[in-house]
Parts: sequence; C-alpha cells; structure tokens
Amino acid sequence: MLLLKAGKHTEVLAPVYGKSVMEVCIFFLCAMISVPGIAASVHQVKAFLNHTAYLSCYFPNSQKIDMRDLIVFWQKGSHRVVHEVYYGEEKRDHLSPEYINRTKVDMDKWTLQLLNAGIKDEGHYECIIQHKKEGPPKVIHTSECSLHITANYSQPEIAQLHTGELKPIGYLNLSCSSIGGYPEPKEMTWLISYENTTYKHMPHMDVSQDAVTKLYNVTSKLNIPVPTNSLTNISCLLHLGEQLGILVSAPLHIEIQEKEVEQVNINFSGPLIAVVVLVALLLGFVILKKNRNILSTNQSVSLAV
Repeated sequence: MLLLKAGKHTEVLAPVYGKSVMEVCIFFLCAMISVPGIAASVHQVKAFLNHTAYLSCYFPNSQKIDMRDLIVFWQKGSHRVVHEVYYGEEKRDHLSPEYINRTKVDMDKWTLQLLNAGIKDEGHYECIIQHKKEGPPKVIHTSECSLHITANYSQPEIAQLHTGELKPIGYLNLSCSSIGGYPEPKEMTWLISYENTTYKHMPHMDVSQDAVTKLYNVTSKLNIPVPTNSLTNISCLLHLGEQLGILVSAPLHIEIQEKEVEQVNINFSGPLIAVVVLVALLLGFVILKKNRNILSTNQSVSLAV
C-alpha cells in the first residue's frame, strides 16, 4: 500500500498488479491530482467491546458501477490495511496481521464488519474507492470514520466501611464502586434524601485502569454524620458521559428512631446522675455526723453545769 500527498489531501494507492513501470508512473501521477467532492466529514462509530463494529463507506454508487471495475479498501491510520476488495475479489496479501480473519465485507451496503472489536481497535479509519475506466484507476470516493469502543460498567454498589452498630452521634462511612467499564467515566456523585429534601455530594473519585484489559474501575467515598429522626435514602450515581447516560446504585435506607436517640442520651446522662446522687449522700452523711457531734458537745456542757 502506497501513500501520496497532494496539497491538503492524502491519497492511498492500492497495490498495482501486473503493470509496467510506465503505467505505474502514470498511475501515481493521476493519483496526485486532487479529486473534488470526495472529502467527507468524519463519521462517529460506536461498538461494544468484543462485538462487531460496522465501518461503512457511505458510497451511494449512483452510477451503478460494477464491483469488478472498482478497487475498495479500508485502512487504519496511514499504513495499516484492514480489508481490500480488488476488482471484485478479496485480497489478503497486504492486510495488517492484527486484522487477518477478523473482517467481513457486505458490498451491498458498502460496509466492513470488524469482528471481536477491542479497545486496541479504536481510532481513525478510511475507506477508499478507485474506479478504472481508461488508463490507471482514479479515486472517486473516500470516507472517514472514528471508532469508539464501549464496555458496560457494573451497577454502582454501596458498601458500609464502619463496623458495629450505627450510633446517632457518630459518622457514616460509605464507599461506592463500579468496575470493568470503558471509556473512563466523567464523575461519581452521591444523592442524600430526607424530609423531602435532596442534597448532592461530589467527593473525589478514584480511578484505576487494568494494564492488560484497559478497563476502568472507579470508587468514591462518603463520610457524613449519622442521620436521625427521619428516613434517609442514599444513592450513588456514575456519570458515563453525554451519550452514554448514568448508572444508579440501589438506594441505601437508614432510619434511626427518636427513642434510640433518647436511649443514647439516657445512657450518657446515667453516669452523671449517679455521681450527683453519690455526692448528695456523702454530703448528707457529713452534715448528719456534724450535727451529732454538736449535740454530743451540748449535752456534755449541760452535765458539767
């Protein structure tokens, strides 16, 4: 596969089979002439991980040109050949190794099927069509697309990090995690709802990427005072992007009754009451003993008189 640049356009030349040197030179010269109207916008293509990606040429073929008069090939970047159809026959001599046995073509729809698409397949693809009328083939159509791979994240899951029973005067430590997704999500938020009011929290989101699979795992942590006196619902939301939507965790319900709060208050005030009672008893004992001493002294004085 050969590349020639003409002005702002880069034209890819299909392999030339059985041509003389003079014909090849003429072929290159014609290919360097810019063909008006073949430039197109970049089409955005999405595919799920390990599924088939569909890369269309978007060729109308309004002239009903026979496939046996066309050279059609797809390439990734500027040098990797993905698939080639040479005058109606599929050629595999020039395919890049990573695409061998991974492509199928539907020429009725001018679409290439890339099987078992992976994250490494993301990138820019170009379809080039050349037509042979008289002399060397000429580029009559090009189309570009950008492939984006998507892998579904697991539903966000809330976990309690603290141990033991919740205490009304303590703190609620939670984490929310989602794993095995792609691409990297935008953010993770928390919604806390009680008494017809919803509060939004946006703590830091920890992101890690697997070195082999390239999939992402994300975690966010929340630390808030234990809610009391009302039913509280806590949810975690993973924002994947404008076109990918939002994943929502199952809500966490927390309800601590007012009696439990009063019981805690009693437990805390119990020791204080015991101390007060003990001090009162000691004070009473001291006063009683002092009165007895005074009475005993007065009796002794009376007897002496």
